[in-house]
Amino acid sequence: MIRSFKTTTQTRGAQAEDRALAHLQRQGLVAVVRNYRCKGGEIDLVMRAPDGTVVFVEVRQRSGRGFGGAAASVTPAKQRRLLLAASHYLATLAHTPPCRFDVVAMEPGRLEWLRDAFGLDAAAAGS
Repeated sequence: MIRSFKTTTQTRGAQAEDRALAHLQRQGLVAVVRNYRCKGGEIDLVMRAPDGTVVFVEVRQRSGRGFGGAAASVTPAKQRRLLLAASHYLATLAHTPPCRFDVVAMEPGRLEWLRDAFGLDAAAAGS
């Protein structure tokens, strides 16, 4: 018997990322990296938009709209960790392309793609 060591939460998170990835690809974005990790941060999806913009995507799933729902769960602290990981990722490139931070928020029966959900100013304001 082969056992998976992923928790139920990790499995649900991976499924949410699969749904988000499929949705974004249908909208014309191309996957570059999935689950980019560095010390101090992680990015669920790194995509490239048709215009060449690098899109860092945070995928959030919630079982309901309580406490503001999935989108509200991207706190200033989480934004800072995403910015750290994005800076680390961009440092690996020969040149820095235009980039933005999107959120795909999922709740029962609903997927919402928030383009340019936050930037440097929003994350810095939470420090």
